[in-house]
This record gives sequence, structure tokens and C-alpha cells, in this order.
Amino acid sequence: MISSMPVFGVCGYSGSGKTTLLEAIIPALRAGNLRVAVIKHDCHGLRVDRKGKDSDRFFAAGADVFAQGPDQGFFRTHDTQADLQDVLRLLGPCYDMVLVEGHKTSPLARKIWLLADGERKPPPEAGKVEMILGRREDRAALALDWIEKGLKHAWQRVPVYAGVMVGGSSSRMGRKKHLLRYAGMTWIEHIAETVRPFVERTVLVGHASVPAPLRGLDVVCDVPGLAGPIAGMIAAMRWQPDASWLFMACDMPLISDAAVKWLLAQRRPGTWAILPRLGSGQDAEPLFAHYDFRSCRLLEQCRRPADMVRWKQVATPVVPGGLTKAWRNINTPGDVRSLLKRAADEADSTTRSHGGVRKKA
Repeated sequence: MISSMPVFGVCGYSGSGKTTLLEAIIPALRAGNLRVAVIKHDCHGLRVDRKGKDSDRFFAAGADVFAQGPDQGFFRTHDTQADLQDVLRLLGPCYDMVLVEGHKTSPLARKIWLLADGERKPPPEAGKVEMILGRREDRAALALDWIEKGLKHAWQRVPVYAGVMVGGSSSRMGRKKHLLRYAGMTWIEHIAETVRPFVERTVLVGHASVPAPLRGLDVVCDVPGLAGPIAGMIAAMRWQPDASWLFMACDMPLISDAAVKWLLAQRRPGTWAILPRLGSGQDAEPLFAHYDFRSCRLLEQCRRPADMVRWKQVATPVVPGGLTKAWRNINTPGDVRSLLKRAADEADSTTRSHGGVRKKA
């Protein structure tokens, strides 16, 4: 997960202006609806509570304490052995980005150094530094631009996995939908082949027999005690918590590469899930949708995936008109006949446009 997280180090000696800089840029980041966490290293000792308060007395008695009020809360622990990586693993699923103040010798992938008075360059132990800022520079503007560019880059670097939902009863169809054929291959083969160029891995979510070419794919079983697509989606996200996921149903044979491109293009910092709508005022579509790894904890609080729309981190963009068919579910024999007729009509139209004659099958 750490490799997928936007983490930015603001380093420098005491008095170099680290706190002042962070205090200046955090409001701008929050104005962009980003959830921001700060990890601070303080070698001089911490004072986070008032002596004599209940929370301080509980802590002095030996308990770790979580205190919550109407406008803030804090967690105070006796554990001082957790290193930076441990803390990042804890914060990663809950925030859009993490700013690290101090930790000047930690091997962070992205780090800026603030020069103190009389200092010309970072010390050797600081390691790789991407930007050095002196006191006379507009530190806030330069650092904010650096962070925003790095955040966009980090968001796009999160690996994308495809989760194809299989194993439903197919009661309305009367036979296994994913094994029906369209355009010369089974539906599930078409879906897997369409998304393959855009994802690092395709996973079958649920139990079902599949064509031989797909038998090497990973299979994830549903979370016990849950029913419906959400059981498989949560299982997949727990199985690979570092990835973002494209979840789609196996009865969507019209999924296209253009639709996949459009959906992935909607990713942006601060958006944890993308549930498209097929028109203004219509309900969001929870399948053939994108779920960032941060959305797992939100999904776990839902009865069904569509409930995700209540969080502000979930986007519901309207699908362009020419792509909406990719979200069509084919559920009944009548739907199949309509699909095949449409394919035949499109083939006839293509043949006529090229001046040819289509032979009967």
C-alpha cells in the first residue's frame, strides 16, 4: 500500500520553517476536498493533553486513550516503537495524502528540504531531495505546486485490477450467462479481453466454470455472511488492498475499450470511487465502476454497493451517450435475441456501407 500512497516529506533543521510552511499549504489542499494527514516527528517530547484531565489520567494509569469531542478527537498511545512505515500503513486507507514533517533521514520517495539561515544545502544523511527551498523563495506556492503535481502522478500510479463477477444463479436466463457467446467468444472472454490492456490483473470474483483460456486467472471467494456483489467486491479488495478495482458483471458483453478509457479517465485526487450514471437524474451504476483502495472501508459499511453514493468522496459522472450500452445488463433470453438482432443489423449496415453483399449464415 505504501508504494501507492501519496506521501510528501517536508524536512529541515529546527527553525527552518517546516511548521509555518505546512500551516500555509494545508488550507489550500483542504479547499480541494482532500483529506490530509500530517505525521510529525518530535525528538524533544510531545505534549498533547492537559495534566489532570480525564484522558490524561487514563493515559497515566497505563491505557491507550481515544478521546472524541464535538469538533475533534485524538488517539494517544504508549507505543513508541511503531516506525514511519507502520504509521503510513495505518493512515493510507483513510487519507488522500500524507505530509511528513521531520523524519529528515527517512527514505521517502518525495521530499523537499527547507534551508535554515546560513545553510546552503541539505546534509548528506537527508538522502534524495527533490526540491530545496531557501527563505527568500515563495515556499508556499512552490511547495503547493510540487505537491499537487506529485499527487496527480501518484493517483495514476495505483495499480488497477479488474474483478469480473461470476457465479450468479442466472435464473432469468435459464443458463449460465457468462458462457453465452457473442461476437465469436463467450461473454466472459470478451470482457476479460477488452479490459486486459488497461489493468495489471484480471480476477474472477465468485465460483463458476470458465472457458479454458481463463482458467489461469485468480479466483476470489465471497466474504462469508454477505450476499450479492458486495460480498465478492469486499473479498477482492481485502485480498489485494493496494490496488484500485474495476468491478463489472459477467452479463455486460457490450463493455468496450472506449468505455474503459472513459471510466479510468475520471480518476482524480479526492475521488475514492466512480459510480457512473447513464443520464441526469438516474441512479448510479455500482458495477462497471471504479473503486480506489481507500473506498474499501466505505464499502464495508454498506448493505449494497449503490449505497456508496452517500459519501462525498464518491463521484457519479454521467456517461457520454455513445458509451451507455457498455453498462447494459443482458438478463433474459429476450435480451439475448435483441442483442443478436442488433449485432446482425450493425453487420448489415457495415456491409452496405462498403458496397458489399452479406451472405446468409
